[in-house]
Amino acid sequence: MKRIVGIAVSALALTACFGGSTSQPAPSREPIRRIEAPSMGPTATGPSLYTRLGGVDAIRAVVHAFAGRVAADDRINALFRGVDIPNFERLLTEQVCQATGGPCTYSGRSMRAAHAGMNLTDAHFNALVEDLVAALNQFNVPAREQQELLGALGGMRREIVGQ
Repeated sequence: MKRIVGIAVSALALTACFGGSTSQPAPSREPIRRIEAPSMGPTATGPSLYTRLGGVDAIRAVVHAFAGRVAADDRINALFRGVDIPNFERLLTEQVCQATGGPCTYSGRSMRAAHAGMNLTDAHFNALVEDLVAALNQFNVPAREQQELLGALGGMRREIVGQ
C-alpha cells in the first residue's frame, strides 16, 4: 500500500483548491512557516515532494478527504454551496501535483480571479488550512512534507484573502 506523505493550502493549500469555483484555505492557530525556496523537484539528496507524497493517487486521496472535512466545517462550508465538488477536487489535485513538482498542469483560474468578490478573511483561510492539515494527519503525512506543502501553497494567501 502506498504511503501518503503530506499533501494541501496552507493552501492554500488549499488555496490552490479554489481555482475552479469558490473556496478558501486556512491555517491553524500556529502561523504557517514559509519555506524560502522549497525544493519540489528531485535533488541530490532525495526525491521530489511529489514523489515523497506518493504521487497523484495519494494526492487525490488526501484532496478527497480534505473536501469532506470542508463540507462538514460550519466555519466555511457555506462558501462551497453550488460548487462542483468533483471539479474542485480535480483542480486542487492538479494544483497540488504541480506545486510539488509532479507532472500535472493546473488548468483552473488564478487564485485572485477564483476568489474575486468573495471577501474572504484570514479566519476563512485559516479554517481551510486547518482542514487540510487534519486530512494530512489522517494519512500520517510526516511533518517535513506537510511543512513543505504548506510553504509551497501558503504564498497564495495574498491572492485569496481580501479579494
